[in-house]
Amino acid sequence: MAEDVKMQNRDSIPVVREGVPFILLTSFFSLIMSIVQLKILAITGLMATFFVTYFFRNPKRIVPTGINNIVAPADGRVVTVEEASPPSCFRTTGKFTKISIFMSIFDVHVNRSPCNGTIKDVKYFKGRFRPAQKDIASNTNEKNCILIETEHGETIVVVQVAGLIARRIVFWKKTGETVSRGERIGMIRFGSRVDLYVPSHWKICKSVGVKVKGGEDIICNRP
Repeated sequence: MAEDVKMQNRDSIPVVREGVPFILLTSFFSLIMSIVQLKILAITGLMATFFVTYFFRNPKRIVPTGINNIVAPADGRVVTVEEASPPSCFRTTGKFTKISIFMSIFDVHVNRSPCNGTIKDVKYFKGRFRPAQKDIASNTNEKNCILIETEHGETIVVVQVAGLIARRIVFWKKTGETVSRGERIGMIRFGSRVDLYVPSHWKICKSVGVKVKGGEDIICNRP
């Protein structure tokens, strides 16, 4: 019950809680510079405040219905659609399709669950901070891997991948918890990537180069 209340409180504010310290810091800096009449620095601090508020925005999304719809786990541009195996830390069987979404610093960085299901396992790995739009980032960069069992008993994997300037991956859920399609599950700070692995026989609805909205745009369908 306490966890449900916490998540409801998180969803009710227009910015994620992790962004509040940054907003307060830049606001305080701008205020002090204004008091001492350093106008250029005050304006710079104000612009920084606007930017971090924009970056940490936490918009509501209209989640599509339909039990076979799988939604994008992140905002951004689809950079990869290919057959690939999920991270080897999970014992998965069968063939999978990997859909990679690159999030620029201008995209919403809240990550969402693609479907209804249960979080079966979570694995975090330290790594490098190479540009997230490159495919090599999936293997070399710092990442958080999430194994989800859908309500139909199928397996999908969501991987949060840190980017060149991203330095913290946040995940709000725990192993054993249930998630709903489009539900907020975490975020990555300042430019990053999310990889989604789904069974290869599922129909992919988005192609490389397409922009998607996390939790709202249907990225693939179960047959």
